[in-house]
Amino acid sequence: MDKIDKLDRKILSILSQNARIAFKDVAAECGVSRAAIHQRVQHLIENGVITGSSFDISPKSLGYTTCTYIGLNLERASMYKEVVERLNAIPEIIECHFTTGPYTILVKLYAKDNEQLMDLLNNQLQSIPGVVSTETLISLEQSIKREIPITAEI
Repeated sequence: MDKIDKLDRKILSILSQNARIAFKDVAAECGVSRAAIHQRVQHLIENGVITGSSFDISPKSLGYTTCTYIGLNLERASMYKEVVERLNAIPEIIECHFTTGPYTILVKLYAKDNEQLMDLLNNQLQSIPGVVSTETLISLEQSIKREIPITAEI
């Protein structure tokens, strides 16, 4: 990965605030050509600095009202990959992390209601071979959501 410079950081800062901004507007704000912005963004994508682009869709608008974090403890940490394969087949799980601390794995999922959450817990998560226990934390409100800050420093 090549080192990113001040211009790259400025581009990233602008895009992180508004990913749908036109390259011509980014170019104007940075004082360079649209072609230069396009080339820089392409380079950032190719080098794994920009890892995706997407729209944030409100889960509530699709009927998913319960945001839940679930800590899973495994029989053996070496079972991680097999368990993750099974977790990946559950579409309501939107994040999965291999963690230190009280859980081997921490997942974030959305359920339409408590009945679906109970089904996900009892019939899907807890039935995965190697999962020995789960702990459920229901999010009452997401208070902060943002990207990591991008400074001009190199």
